[in-house]
Amino acid sequence: MENFLAPWRPQLLSILRIMSGLMLTAHGTAKYLAYPEHPFNKVVMASPSGYAGLLELILGPLLVIGLFTRPVAFILSGFCAVAYFGWHAMPRGFHPLVNGGELAALYSFVFIYICAAGPGPWSVDATARNKS
Repeated sequence: MENFLAPWRPQLLSILRIMSGLMLTAHGTAKYLAYPEHPFNKVVMASPSGYAGLLELILGPLLVIGLFTRPVAFILSGFCAVAYFGWHAMPRGFHPLVNGGELAALYSFVFIYICAAGPGPWSVDATARNKS
C-alpha cells in the first residue's frame, strides 16, 4: 500500500502546483476583479492586502501554468510566511488554529516544496526544458 501512488508522483506534483496556484489566484481575483463575491472585494488597493492581491493575481497564474515555477514558488513561500507572521502570529499569538493563519502557513510550506521539487511534468517549464 505504501507505493500505491508512487507511479503518479510527478503528475501529482503538477496537480498540487496547479491547484495551489488556482486557489491563490482566487484571492487576487476577489481583491481586484471582485470575483468571487467576498469581503476581499472591498480591499484598499494601496494597502498591504492590495499589494498582496497583485502578487496573487500575477504570480498565481504563473504557478498554474508552470512558468518560472521555482522562483515564483520561492517568492510566494516568502510572501505567505510574511503574511503568517505579520498578520496572524504577531497580533494574535503563534498557534495557527488560534490566529487564523493555517492557510498562510500551509501555503508557505507547499510553495517551498514546489520550489524544491520543481513544476512537475505538466508545465510550461517542463515543456521548454524538453524542447531544449
